[in-house]
Amino acid sequence: MRFHKSKPGIQLLIFDLDGTLIDSKLDLALSVNATLDHLGRQPLDEKIISSYVGQGAPTLIRKVVGEDASPEEIDRGLEFFLAYYREHKLDHTDLYPGTRETLERLANGRNGSPRTLAVLTNKPERISRAILAGVGVGEMFRFIYGGNTFETKKPDPYGLRTILENTGADSRAAMIVGDSDVDIQTGINAGVWTCGVTYGFGNLQVELNPPDLVIHSLPELAAALDDAAQAVP
Repeated sequence: MRFHKSKPGIQLLIFDLDGTLIDSKLDLALSVNATLDHLGRQPLDEKIISSYVGQGAPTLIRKVVGEDASPEEIDRGLEFFLAYYREHKLDHTDLYPGTRETLERLANGRNGSPRTLAVLTNKPERISRAILAGVGVGEMFRFIYGGNTFETKKPDPYGLRTILENTGADSRAAMIVGDSDVDIQTGINAGVWTCGVTYGFGNLQVELNPPDLVIHSLPELAAALDDAAQAVP
């Protein structure tokens, strides 16, 4: 992959949330099915629901209620979903194994050269902050931006470019990490390095939209960055 050939020094890491840092699959599925029950509709399989995650709650609800839903029903569903999920967001959700330790390693960097960590998700910002605080890693991120922080969501690069501007980081010293094509395309649109994770529940299609780096667990990212840093003269 290009990342290995170029051996960049990454100073800024921008993470997706669901399917990248946290396993929120069950809480999202239960909240969606509670919403469908509220609307008098049949529940959906967890795998189907998971495949719809990544583009924000409005898109998620539009997909799960179906094309025959009226705008009014979609609005009612979205309102119920957000309220229900707000109360149940941490019932089963937790960090993926090794995430806390890996974030600490990534933040410290190799040879004491610290990195800046940020989160850019299409989930609403307030809920995202509450979840990250709830699983005990909220303070590790300098920036936490959600799908309602800006006027646009991923894959629009505005949020990522804002993080670059706020940190003063060069785009080629930054990497976005995520489990979906939305994340990879966001990185491409912003001109940063991209890392796709295969352990999440996004729709990452490595062959069609190849990231610069692919990992199967978050600890692999720390190892890859350490190897790259060691190779730089």
